[in-house]
Amino acid sequence: MQRPTGVTVLAVLAALGGIASVLGGLSLLGIGAIFSVVGGGFAFIVGLVLLALGIADLALAYGFWTAMPWAWTWGIAVQAIGVVWSLVELVLVGGTISSLIIQVVIAAIIIYYLNMPAIRKYFGAPATGWPFMGSR
Repeated sequence: MQRPTGVTVLAVLAALGGIASVLGGLSLLGIGAIFSVVGGGFAFIVGLVLLALGIADLALAYGFWTAMPWAWTWGIAVQAIGVVWSLVELVLVGGTISSLIIQVVIAAIIIYYLNMPAIRKYFGAPATGWPFMGSR
């Protein structure tokens, strides 16, 4: 089966987002290391989380590009994690409500797309049900 155009778009966007997150995480790790010497390590922790999310995005891009069966589950999980991260950012780092709303809308669109019957079939996902919960 040929890769759907939407999956190609998701793979490219995940790769670009992963690269940006890895670079941002690495820079925050450096800044966090400097500030941890003078008593503040919050940037270091945020850098670790951002680095982990970036690596997850890069793995997801690979999974989308190569139609790995686990990519469907990870695609939905990464979107849920992204929404939670945006909420944490809003509360702890001073993010904006508009960035949270944008993240939720984008995540909802991607989750909806990944749950279209043709896309589920492409990844070999069950016809019904959610990841980690099985079909009902």
